[in-house]
Amino acid sequence: MQTLRQLLPSAGALVVFEAAGRLSSFTAAGRELGMTQAAVSYAVKGIEDQLGVQLFQRRHRQVRLTEAGERFLADVTLGLTHIRKSAEEMRALAAGRHVTLSASTAFASFWMMPRLQKLRDDLPDIDLRIQTADRDLDLVAETIPLGVRGGTPEDFPDYDMMRIAGEEIVAVAGPSYLARAGTPATPAELLSHRLIHLEEPFRRAADWREWLGSAGVASAPPRGLVINDYALVIQAVMEGEGIALGWRHLTERLLSRGLLVRVTDHSMTTEAAFHVAWPKNRPLNDVVRRVRDWLVANA
Repeated sequence: MQTLRQLLPSAGALVVFEAAGRLSSFTAAGRELGMTQAAVSYAVKGIEDQLGVQLFQRRHRQVRLTEAGERFLADVTLGLTHIRKSAEEMRALAAGRHVTLSASTAFASFWMMPRLQKLRDDLPDIDLRIQTADRDLDLVAETIPLGVRGGTPEDFPDYDMMRIAGEEIVAVAGPSYLARAGTPATPAELLSHRLIHLEEPFRRAADWREWLGSAGVASAPPRGLVINDYALVIQAVMEGEGIALGWRHLTERLLSRGLLVRVTDHSMTTEAAFHVAWPKNRPLNDVVRRVRDWLVANA
């Protein structure tokens, strides 16, 4: 099997080819790359000779990709895009401006996204990377400086933690569902409505039985739509598919905008909370500490 070095004159030739293909001009590619038109033509010809296929149709003062050239350009563009992104991340990391935050998809979607512009305004010199996963990542093994964790500090003995929000849960529905089915006034009336259940596969999460029990309703909740991702639960609620449990720190913005409506006055609070966490005995640099403090201050 031939190596890339055997297939191509140089990796740099790919950069030249990408510019020429994107701009449909050897002259314009040369201007962009600080090369002569002849040097661009020579680099492209070298690739064609190595691959044994014509990538451009040469016309008077104009070049056009062949069918093979178009396919090759798509792959080269994809590869160079990944390389550029990785290089940018490495440069940001080396400059000390790069901070990764591990969080659930729900926290990233409903808590972080509405605050991203404020974070950019408050911390313009810091690049934040949000890494979501189905389960809580091991911050030590993954070398991630910060994570958002739900529970109590005793649940995470290897981490230091600062509180972001307490766990308060209400029932929420979409306006379209309530317009069709009516608005239940009491928790007991929810038993005759379509309930949406979160079946969290990895993280501990309260369910309808617990919530109704905290309101004094002992009957088992009816089965309904079951979803294993909280972001999709909220999407289903906004689409009018039923009533779901709403964690206040995640749904408050949607409630204030009228995209969700609180159903009944009952609220369930627990001893758990949501925290920003970081590994014990790992000193935080100034950039990570600033992001941590920003998360707490904007809770």
